Amino acid sequence: MYKILVVYYSQSGQLERVARTVAAPLDAAQDVQVDYLRLEPAVAYPFPWGLFSFLDTFPEAVYLDAPRLRPFGLAPEARYDAIILAYTVWYLSPAPPITGFLKSPEGRRLLAGTPVVTLTACRNMWLMAHEQIKALLADAGARHCDHVALVDQGNSLATFFTTPRWMLTARQDRWLGLFPPAGVSERDIAGSIRFGRALLAAVRAGTLDGTQAVLTGLGAARMDVRLLASERIGRRSFLIWGRLLRRVGPPRSARRKPVLLIYVMFLIGMIIVVVPPSMLVRSLLRSFQGERVARERAYFEAPSGSGTERMGEFSA
Repeated sequence: MYKILVVYYSQSGQLERVARTVAAPLDAAQDVQVDYLRLEPAVAYPFPWGLFSFLDTFPEAVYLDAPRLRPFGLAPEARYDAIILAYTVWYLSPAPPITGFLKSPEGRRLLAGTPVVTLTACRNMWLMAHEQIKALLADAGARHCDHVALVDQGNSLATFFTTPRWMLTARQDRWLGLFPPAGVSERDIAGSIRFGRALLAAVRAGTLDGTQAVLTGLGAARMDVRLLASERIGRRSFLIWGRLLRRVGPPRSARRKPVLLIYVMFLIGMIIVVVPPSMLVRSLLRSFQGERVARERAYFEAPSGSGTERMGEFSA
């Protein structure tokens, strides 16, 4: 019996739906056992968020502070043949409960030497978060073999409005007749079952062993090269301001509020003034940097890539 553990943290429930859709073919197989581990912080994060609490989480998120988690409820000697790690992105970093799992003694024991498939459902800015995930997995001795990234519907401008609205109000519907629903589309969620079918085929072929990618050719991870520079700028900004806020006071401290207000004004100004011309300049330069863009795409989309040549084999 091949044993798979699905680890996830989901506030809105979307990521849990994606994880269970991917795992469905494995769950239905008689020769595979699938267990689910829903991570629960000892102090729960609110949903929907209040504005201050939403902003106040970013210093600890970007500095990968591990929150205390409730006991996993797994047997002390539990071992798995593979792990599916489903995570969301907070401030271009992994959601803190995922960081907590990756840094915990029990999490590291489960990960050591184990093939790991990572899965994210988020805005189309997941590159920096995944770099941190890869580093944490490597530090735990995991064998990271595949990555799937499902991104929210709508362009970057649309999700800049729809995602905060969703987080602050729990409303995911179309907005003002202009913006699409927040989150990953129903079509993409349903279509993610192809990854589970491919994983099941790999289990039965004996290739889900951490030595090779098994989700290639399925459109698993397509990066938007136009957003790479913005992610790098945003990551540096979060680290600088996060360090300042950590010095000002601990989480939920009233002393943080005026600094957070200043940061919000700075962030909006940067998005309006700095990011658009930066994207324009880099867009113009990309026409002369074909090889560099290809290298960046190959690196960030690894190990599963964005090719679609096997879609017909595993899609409904």
